[in-house]
Amino acid sequence: MRRDEFTEMRAFLEVARERSFTRAASKLGVTRSALSHTISALEARLGVRLLSRTTRDVAPTAAGARLVESIQPHFEGIAAEVSAISALRDRPSGHIRLVCPDDAVDLVFRPRLPAFLRDYPDISVELIVDNGFTNIVERQFDAGVRLGEAIARDMVAVRIGPDVSYAVVGSPEYFAAHTVPSAPHDLTDHNCVNLRLPTSGGLYAWEFEKDGREFSVRVEGQLVMSNIGPAINAALDGAGLSYVPRDLVRRYLDSGELQEVLSDWAPTFQGYHLYYPSRRHPSPAFSAFVEAFRYRQR
Repeated sequence: MRRDEFTEMRAFLEVARERSFTRAASKLGVTRSALSHTISALEARLGVRLLSRTTRDVAPTAAGARLVESIQPHFEGIAAEVSAISALRDRPSGHIRLVCPDDAVDLVFRPRLPAFLRDYPDISVELIVDNGFTNIVERQFDAGVRLGEAIARDMVAVRIGPDVSYAVVGSPEYFAAHTVPSAPHDLTDHNCVNLRLPTSGGLYAWEFEKDGREFSVRVEGQLVMSNIGPAINAALDGAGLSYVPRDLVRRYLDSGELQEVLSDWAPTFQGYHLYYPSRRHPSPAFSAFVEAFRYRQR
């Protein structure tokens, strides 16, 4: 492959991933007009349109999607081998990009990241918080983080945390003005803080289980949040009841700033897992990260 052909293919992949000429040009370090000229030259050489352009979006055509699927693994392989060669030094180096839910940052990464960064000073870590079901291949992440139940079967999954238990919590001030619920269906009489699901756009139905029976309750309230952190703050402020990971509010429960209700109905989910495509060639830096965060039950 000639150098100009390689440049064209790399440019095309970046635009297809970013769905934007502006963002792709910024990542490639070229001007938007130069990038547009490169893509036009590639399309002219192949005799087929690869990208559908509108005023708001850029997306691969059928031919473009086929080309992405065909060449992307080769570019990933090249990047992995370059990383592997550079890792022949005394210690791994490189940049790791992850996407994860907001609560996983506090539950999994915050306790262990400082030690990892000290042990591997040549590795940098980028954590992008997104509670949706992000396409890690399309968005060019090294890996994603989800609860075990939510990972596709074609992904490699590595457990990085213990089981996660959820709790319904509220402040003493809130319960001073409202009756304590004795069963999940009582939540219909309460002001509950809802969580908006970014992928579907709907509201998350609170999940419960008891005596082997699992069910969900759709709650109502004046507040809707997109992240767990603000939902915890809302409960602390007395604005309503929140449904959150118990470990994130344990200190508030211990201090009496929050009270848990319906604990007999609280569900437990498989812990958080790091997941990535099975065909991806992991770099030494990424392999070191996986081993450092692999969950080992004590």
